Amino acid sequence: MSAGGARPKRRLMGEINVVPYIDVMLVLLIIFMITAPLLTQGIKVDLPKANAEPIDARAVNNIEPLVLSVDVRGRFFLNVGATPEQAIDDATALARATAALRRAPQRVVLVKGDHAVDYGRIVTAMVMLQQAGASKLGFLTDPPPQPRPPVAP
Repeated sequence: MSAGGARPKRRLMGEINVVPYIDVMLVLLIIFMITAPLLTQGIKVDLPKANAEPIDARAVNNIEPLVLSVDVRGRFFLNVGATPEQAIDDATALARATAALRRAPQRVVLVKGDHAVDYGRIVTAMVMLQQAGASKLGFLTDPPPQPRPPVAP
């Protein structure tokens, strides 16, 4: 080997370029920031206002209440099952409520009806829950707005 043809030895670079990883993480962060609010949206129900007593915590018995929601279009939503945010028909609501009440007969049963929905649809929901085995039914309401205290001059 000649002295002119020898290749100089290269030093290995021991650093990792993290810029591509930062770019990927920022893209993932943006994706999660956009999709997170879409995943947490529930059923839009404008509850009626009423001065009602809250449910006693002892009545719940550490079991999630069974809530049948009726939206403004009269669609049913039940908070049990794989897709509680998906509208279900009457027969499916009855079957799911019956199964849930068989597993926990002492479960609190509530109707969450929009204030603008037809009253007959709420009655249908109540009859369905009674057929499923609910002995006592309650209604979810929002508290009425509190009057503002007068402003002193």
